[in-house]
Amino acid sequence: MNFPLYIARRYLLSKSSNNAINIITLIATLGVIVSTIALFVVLSVFSGLKDFSLSFIRTSDPDLKITSTRGKSFYFNDSIEQALVKDKIAAYTKVIEERVFLSYGEKSHVASIKGVDSNYLNVNRLDTAIYYGNWVNYDHKYTVVVGSAISTSLSIASYDFTETLKIYVPKPGKGYITNPKTAFNQVGAQTIGIYRLTDDIDKKYVYSNLSLAQDLLNYKTDQLSAIEIKVNPDYDVKEVQQDLELSLGERFEVRTRQQLNSVFYKMLNTENLVSYLVFTLILVIALFNVIGAIVMMIIDKRENLKTLFHLGSSIREIRKIFVFQGFLLTVFGLFVGLLVSIPFVLLQKKYGFIMITQSLAYPVEFRLVNVLVVIITLLFLGFLAAKIASARISKKLVE
Repeated sequence: MNFPLYIARRYLLSKSSNNAINIITLIATLGVIVSTIALFVVLSVFSGLKDFSLSFIRTSDPDLKITSTRGKSFYFNDSIEQALVKDKIAAYTKVIEERVFLSYGEKSHVASIKGVDSNYLNVNRLDTAIYYGNWVNYDHKYTVVVGSAISTSLSIASYDFTETLKIYVPKPGKGYITNPKTAFNQVGAQTIGIYRLTDDIDKKYVYSNLSLAQDLLNYKTDQLSAIEIKVNPDYDVKEVQQDLELSLGERFEVRTRQQLNSVFYKMLNTENLVSYLVFTLILVIALFNVIGAIVMMIIDKRENLKTLFHLGSSIREIRKIFVFQGFLLTVFGLFVGLLVSIPFVLLQKKYGFIMITQSLAYPVEFRLVNVLVVIITLLFLGFLAAKIASARISKKLVE
């Protein structure tokens, strides 16, 4: 066995004659264990929160979205249809989207109307977010579904037949508006459902029949704002995106769900990075206890070190003893910390015993990458702490 490693194991497992050193070593070990638990649990929680947040995006946004690069709308033709009829594409839906002004009673709200066809739910399962009423009725043209924030802002109830929701959009044209009464297209619609996802989505979209949106905007039957696509699970989204870009040409832009929500994804990744750095800083502070414990051990074993030096051990070998000791202490703390935190995360994921609200458990996600991040972080910082502490050993100390 490696001589410095053997001595390090003996020093780590045997009690010191000085009780204060034993207490300091115990505190250092507990610090590493607690820091490991904290870092892994926080990374798992942020992974769970990220998946929880992205679940709403997956409900409302498609895998891929095709829009025109030369204006707000384009015409759906045979060449586009031919590009979409492939095994890689599970389903697609035609969409019209435009900013509108909503009026209900004496209240008003600015939102976006999203006209969708009967194939929409094969691409986006937004019907699962309906908490009152029903999804868009394709057999009844003048029906809409609104977000909970819009419903609250306008005091709209589902299936309230006392008054219709008035939807306004400016008529296309140039120059100044001379008569406000004739400057807008207007339709009246009945609210038949209210959905709830995120605050941003809830206050942004009113969903309607595709034909209602076409009438409101004076669009032709084959005129659209976008095509939303669900990719076959057996194929890679990026690969399908590249195929569509080649097939459709420069007139169209094909974006993934991540590109559609780039700011949101960046925010989540930044939060995850910041939380990791904060808890790594806490871990660094905890490892100062390891440095202190090793320094105290060096002082306590000074006479033994002199003996080793005079028996022929080099300063480098003596330093290695305490590098190994600090590293082994860190490995022990890491092992115990993961042994506690991994079952905790798995139990929380399965049983949800820690709650955010009465009906919502704190989301966590067990990922091997988080385990690897914790292991690499602990081993690197533990080794660094041991190197710093062992650097105090000099020839003058052992002579």
